[in-house]
Amino acid sequence: MTRQFSGAELVVATHNNGKMREFAAMFAEHPCKLYSAADFNLESPEETGTTFIDNALLKARFVAKATGKIALADDSGMCVEALDGAPGVYSADWAEVEGGRDFNRAIKKVHDAMGDHPNKKAKFVSVLALCWPDGHCETAEGFAHGQIVWPPRGSHGHGYDPIFMPDGYHNTYAEMDPTEKNKISHRAASFRQMMEKCFGH
Repeated sequence: MTRQFSGAELVVATHNNGKMREFAAMFAEHPCKLYSAADFNLESPEETGTTFIDNALLKARFVAKATGKIALADDSGMCVEALDGAPGVYSADWAEVEGGRDFNRAIKKVHDAMGDHPNKKAKFVSVLALCWPDGHCETAEGFAHGQIVWPPRGSHGHGYDPIFMPDGYHNTYAEMDPTEKNKISHRAASFRQMMEKCFGH
């Protein structure tokens, strides 16, 4: 049976400021206080899952257990058809450099791997996992379909946003006003599902 969220506080299992801003905007009308994993000085657990759902659950369970509070985790990534779905669950790994992540490097890696392939189709996937300290979890999955563009365009957003243009639009995620992106993004789709499922919206 689906469990409803009834707490006053929620910990988002992320250290990503861009993601945190998106969640803060999405929760603007919901009366709960948001924290990030960084607020509790929690290290990120190693993401050993092979699917977005595996990794979202892994992160949410880790934070819920460590804080004793209900935790929400997102695992998301970009899947490029011409690359057989890569980088997929390894989207963040493609950006790993010593001392952090460099998504300009990851973006170039996608471009180099695609070469002159005529198929530019791609999708963003977002899985949300909401986990309670007692181990109960709920999940939701959202998608945004589009295509890869080159060269990168725009300065908003984060991650692979400058090379992803969603279907039906002429702007990349990174060229969109964040409010517009938050209405149509993969994370918005999974968020809507989660709100309907567990937050009574």
